[in-house]
Amino acid sequence: MRLVSWNVNGLRAVMNKGFLDYFSKVDADVFCLQEIKLSAGQLDFEPEGYHSYYNYAERKGYSGTAVFTKKKPISVAFGSDDEGRVCTLEFEDHYVVDVYTPNSQDGLARLPFRLDWDERFREYVGELAKTKTVLICGDMNVAHKEIDIKNPKTNLRNAGFTIEERESFSKLLESGFTDTFRMFHPDLRDAYSWWSYRFKSRERNTGWRIDYWLVSTASKDRVKNAGIDAAIMGSDHAPVYIDFE
Repeated sequence: MRLVSWNVNGLRAVMNKGFLDYFSKVDADVFCLQEIKLSAGQLDFEPEGYHSYYNYAERKGYSGTAVFTKKKPISVAFGSDDEGRVCTLEFEDHYVVDVYTPNSQDGLARLPFRLDWDERFREYVGELAKTKTVLICGDMNVAHKEIDIKNPKTNLRNAGFTIEERESFSKLLESGFTDTFRMFHPDLRDAYSWWSYRFKSRERNTGWRIDYWLVSTASKDRVKNAGIDAAIMGSDHAPVYIDFE
């Protein structure tokens, strides 16, 4: 199965920037989105051949997740938060958890909230992992290691690269999950999934790798490939993908 995850930074906006062409071409078995920035009824996108699930934020034009899957899941659950950040699909032998992790914001104003959110999310996926393999994907708003960011030293107290956020992500991995990209590309540098719109960051590849596919470590051998479609434009993020059997 090919599984794709993409923070589209507004689904309506990306529709006019090649999204449909990429969606059709990649022909993913499961396609997960973050930051759809939709309210119910704003966009009628339910692609043929897919079951479609949207988790809208209460706040208009903010956050939100969506999942499109060829195979109908056994069950679908949405996170309990009001920002539409989690969508969980249960299949026969695995879960797919689509997540848009909160940003700690400028001045780290939301860092305490973020760390508390991380802890609750870690407990949630840990419970799921007691019964089935768990695949977690999405914009997790953290560059885990120095290799995952272009300028580590100048970003040490910026949201997404603080010691606190990186240690929190380490705790998630240590609880039983593997970063699939690093499993296949342990030493690959300059591989990023997000670039600021400022300073020609994407053109210069001054980026961050903050979008992930994680897998239950006990099932990591079921992942056959992992990568970043960095050439795909339309958002400030690139799609990330895995092949899973």
